[in-house]
Amino acid sequence: MTLTGAGKIAAVVGWPIRHSLSPVLHGYWLDELKVDGALVPLAVPREDFARTVLALRLAGFMGVNVTVPHKEAAFALAHVTDAAAEMAGAANLLIFHADGRIEGRNTDAVGLRESLRQEMGSLQGKTVLLLGAGGAARGALLALNELGAAQVHILNRHADKAAMLARALQPAVQGKLLPESLGHWRRMAGDADLVVNTTSAGMKGHAPLELDLAALRNGATVLDIVYNPLQTELLKQAKVRGLKTIDGLGMLMHQAAPSFEAFFGVRPNVTPGLRAHLEKALHA
Repeated sequence: MTLTGAGKIAAVVGWPIRHSLSPVLHGYWLDELKVDGALVPLAVPREDFARTVLALRLAGFMGVNVTVPHKEAAFALAHVTDAAAEMAGAANLLIFHADGRIEGRNTDAVGLRESLRQEMGSLQGKTVLLLGAGGAARGALLALNELGAAQVHILNRHADKAAMLARALQPAVQGKLLPESLGHWRRMAGDADLVVNTTSAGMKGHAPLELDLAALRNGATVLDIVYNPLQTELLKQAKVRGLKTIDGLGMLMHQAAPSFEAFFGVRPNVTPGLRAHLEKALHA
């Protein structure tokens, strides 16, 4: 059998990186599609990010996936960026071209959009509470807009940061963006159809969000983009209250497909078998 992408190598860069499932995910597709390649995890602190990326390009890597806390730095480092990265001000994928250019893309919005579409369909006319105002929140706003959300309340511990995000993206989205302090959670929660956590709260090694989910109405859905642990405290509390929950694994799988195609030249499929493989890795 002829191998596609023979000997190609890419990396996933973050700080920390131990939590990342990307090597397992890409490894599954490499085996499934008989591609001779590898994706390696690299723990890189903020101050070393730019020179590490440039060194990887010179070393012949195809590119890098970028995770916290480097997505905004990745955007700044890219020579050219796609529309999603421009709107989000963040890139989670850097592609190295033969002429030396570094292309930045944001596939987080695609990942969240497809995960939500699979679980909820359209968000036409829906009210969303978005927790956080960083790079992940920017990508989430693009996904929510594409699915037709009528209004999004951006709740952040620092209300001024939520206001800055709303001002920056309101011209690019159709629904209303309403910045609020996270302290106003109880006042907002009763109208929410969907809650989306884009913060790192609840991630392995991080304290969970302290929210009173009793304020949510019956029928609301809670989505956490965190996937390690798969069942965050936020999702556990939501399930106890009988609310629909969506974990971060769907977003992870769907956002990774464009990266795999860019690195190795083949578009992979997101399947139940892939999810089962990742769940097994998490439980291990």
